[in-house]
Amino acid sequence: MSEASKDNVMIMARIIMNALPEKQKEMLQTLLSLVDPLTREKGCLSYSIFADIEDENVFNAISEWETRQHLDRHLQSDGFSILIGTKSLLCKPLKIQILTVSKAEGIEAVNLVRKGS
Repeated sequence: MSEASKDNVMIMARIIMNALPEKQKEMLQTLLSLVDPLTREKGCLSYSIFADIEDENVFNAISEWETRQHLDRHLQSDGFSILIGTKSLLCKPLKIQILTVSKAEGIEAVNLVRKGS
């Protein structure tokens, strides 16, 4: 990706969920059932669920949005309410990070750095 202009920032949300071991499968099923409907929300560019390779009870939901307004609408949606409703399946409160990224670099940056070493 190239450098974003001031008006062209990337809006991302990361939700970290630590499921109770006995609720891990239920949590995973709930998360997987949400991916398709959430990716169809207006302004959603991507919505992915990741499992931690060291702890199968830890999940990350990472989404990218066209604008902050689209993300804010998502945060008020039924789908997000379902996600918030999983708190009974968690051993710790979920963590939410909202990121506004003004610049993203790709392999070109890696290649440039590696050529210098």
